[in-house]
Amino acid sequence: MKSLRNYSIPFTGLKLGKHQFEFIVTDAFFDEFEYSLVKKANLKCQVELERQETMLILNFQIDGTIDANCDRCLAQYPQQVDIREQQVAKFSEEPLGEDEEIIILTKNDHEINIAGLIYEYINVAMPFITVCNDEGNTPYCDKEMLDSLNKLTANTEQNEKTDPRWDALKKFK
Repeated sequence: MKSLRNYSIPFTGLKLGKHQFEFIVTDAFFDEFEYSLVKKANLKCQVELERQETMLILNFQIDGTIDANCDRCLAQYPQQVDIREQQVAKFSEEPLGEDEEIIILTKNDHEINIAGLIYEYINVAMPFITVCNDEGNTPYCDKEMLDSLNKLTANTEQNEKTDPRWDALKKFK
């Protein structure tokens, strides 16, 4: 967890206004999270922190590639991501209730750790179904696997057409 300390932004000495921070997110970042969907990545995270008197507004811009496995051919390929998110952190001594959209910072806090936010934004941005582009034409696509799958689906469709037992049951409709 020591490497996640690198993703903290000290805000106590910052003047009111906008401030820029940049972080590099690599494999070592995701190694800190035991059950991460993402294992390998090469991302650049730019954070614009706008300090106001009563709150901090954090604008995230995360660009780069994540190593993903194609659900169609099982090959590993680089998935491009372009993430834009915003987070608000408010200075308060009282909890705001059930609203989890706003981070509460007390007078004892002097920095905000954004590692959890970066991790969440990246994992949520991963597509539910990952497929490499241009089936069979990219250097990452496994053409042999696609050919094998196509043969299996062709055999399944052919077996369904030639089975007369199913034809006899269709008469009962």
